[in-house]
Amino acid sequence: MQKIKYLLSSFILLCFLMVGFVAHGANPDEILEDVKLEDRAREISAKVRCMVCQNQSIDDSEAEVARDLRILIREKLVEGKSNQEIYDFLVSKYGEFILLQPRLKSNTLLLWGLPILALFLGIIGLFMFLRKKPQEEKAELSKEEEEALKKLLSE
Repeated sequence: MQKIKYLLSSFILLCFLMVGFVAHGANPDEILEDVKLEDRAREISAKVRCMVCQNQSIDDSEAEVARDLRILIREKLVEGKSNQEIYDFLVSKYGEFILLQPRLKSNTLLLWGLPILALFLGIIGLFMFLRKKPQEEKAELSKEEEEALKKLLSE
């Protein structure tokens, strides 16, 4: 029993230690020596979508395509390109989908506006639902029912 506890605790400790190694996708050979450029590269990489993982940034991805994009971004930074120029280059090459937060343009207006419209319509619908009270219909009793009711009440 003691041996099982030891193995289990060792396994849990190993898992916790490994979490730190997979926190970022950037490999040591990709990292720039200039700290400011490296910070900019990480900032850009965090906003660029991995084309393989789809819902993950290239900064967090281990895919080969993500590695290639991280290297490309660092090369552009070394060339002296601004962040916006790098984003523009990536969008021209891969389309607006490459950005985790697409820009507000005419072709993405529906993407940005639809959630706001849905929320607005939901609030209006909820307001109308809560405001609308069921109307009680007054049921009129027939002569026979009135007499039966009077008889029951008098007893």
